Amino acid sequence: MADWFENWFESDEYLNVYRHRNHEDAKKLFDLIARNIQIPDKGTVLDLACGAGRHSILFAKRGYKVTSVDLSKNLLEIARNEAKIENVELNLIRCDIRKFTTDIEFDLVLNLFTSFGYFENDSENFAIFDTVYTSLKKDGFFVFDYLNKDFVEKNIVPEDVTVNNGTTILQTRQITGGRVVKNIKIQKEDKELSFLESVRLYSKDILVDELESRRFKVNNIFGDLNGNKFNKDSDRVIIIAKK
Repeated sequence: MADWFENWFESDEYLNVYRHRNHEDAKKLFDLIARNIQIPDKGTVLDLACGAGRHSILFAKRGYKVTSVDLSKNLLEIARNEAKIENVELNLIRCDIRKFTTDIEFDLVLNLFTSFGYFENDSENFAIFDTVYTSLKKDGFFVFDYLNKDFVEKNIVPEDVTVNNGTTILQTRQITGGRVVKNIKIQKEDKELSFLESVRLYSKDILVDELESRRFKVNNIFGDLNGNKFNKDSDRVIIIAKK
């Protein structure tokens, strides 16, 4: 289980499964951030676990200097190609975010689309908050977008099947050991592929406590991409914190 994300995010099938997480969603989150944070002109942005670069590119198009970090060679290549199409520059770095270090201090650090909780123990997961803190300028901002534990526990879908262009995707989900575990089976032509996701569930209060213990000041907590106030029935936990 420890390396599930290495296999899954390197797969060509990952973006097919998450095709519903589109550029419209990315634009909504970008707009929410822009409404609530003032970033200096040509400011610096760090996108930790940037994936295919949807959010990185939006910030780069606004003139910010963006550093985008991810472990997946495949997703970084997609981000590179998309940046060329959009005629923007990204500083793309392939790295496990647990090992990422930098001498640059950023105006804004992003960790979006539940790119958190992958690791087996809490200390490894929350060490990412330490990395963020040291990577920020004084008065810099951290935007953290994560699933809502309460919502997942109440609304988990045990199984679903989708068919797209001749590809059948079966996803089964369960909560075990404080983690939401998803098994993904993809039937494509005459072959079947299997992948795993496993994400640690943390409550909003624990996330806030961990941020505040690192001297972050939490400014806002939203419950969805539209900027509605967080409550126990929200599907997301979107935190804006300041160093």
